[in-house]
Amino acid sequence: MENPQFTQIRYDRPAERVARITLARADTRNAQDRKMLYEINTALDFAMHDDGVNVVIMAADGPHYSSGHHLGDGSAIGDHGAPVMGVGGYDLPGAEGYMAQELEVYLGFCWRWRNLPKPTIAQVQGKVIAGGLMLVWPFDLIIASEDAEFSDPVVAFGVNGHEFFVHAFELGHRKAKELLFTGDSIGAQEAKTLGMVNQVVKREDLESYTLALAEKIGKRPSMGLKLAKMSVNQSLDAQGLWTAVQSAFGLHHLGHTNSLVKHGIRVEPTGARMIREDARAIKAAAAAE
Repeated sequence: MENPQFTQIRYDRPAERVARITLARADTRNAQDRKMLYEINTALDFAMHDDGVNVVIMAADGPHYSSGHHLGDGSAIGDHGAPVMGVGGYDLPGAEGYMAQELEVYLGFCWRWRNLPKPTIAQVQGKVIAGGLMLVWPFDLIIASEDAEFSDPVVAFGVNGHEFFVHAFELGHRKAKELLFTGDSIGAQEAKTLGMVNQVVKREDLESYTLALAEKIGKRPSMGLKLAKMSVNQSLDAQGLWTAVQSAFGLHHLGHTNSLVKHGIRVEPTGARMIREDARAIKAAAAAE
């Protein structure tokens, strides 16, 4: 494959057998528009086809890893290259077309990335909100800085959570419900206790620690790494992960359709205000301590 050119991300080789993809929209707190998602997918493909790469790091510029979906993105499927997942029907009216779009760039990409053969490591700092988790949870290991926070407050929008619904597998069922019901965030140390995060390090050590880990992994035989990843993933599949994800995705679109019928838009109109008010209350409480 020829070296692809990117505008929303960077791709580099920081060490032997290690590739790194960096989200490069710090001005939007790395909100993920569709162009970014297609660029990530292209970069991951490039790394998978490079036999000199054994492990891939997912990193991000700026103070926060990702603020989630870029809700103002007006681009269509096909604007940033050919569709990947083969869903079709993206321009059809009603729920059919919108569900097809999300099957392509949200659920489809997440599941595809989760099953790529080479180990992947998310290098996470700052806030990871809703769709931002979809750029963390598909990857194999998570190294977080001490200031990392994870949340999915979109129940306020009248849906069950973001589209790659692996919450119960990542957090355990009771913590997943608390996270979703309240919209509150969990910190890096709690996420490590829950088994979602592998290691928590100081912010200034995040890049060097993650790179050292990637270099260690990269020295292992590629065949062994692939087989180990497949074995663990298939253990989760045997527990019903993919079936659960597909069921939750259908319920997600029931929520969108309910809001569309009630309000003429796909989300509860009070949701954004509710999330902002919660954030202000948390900030005020922290300042008062």
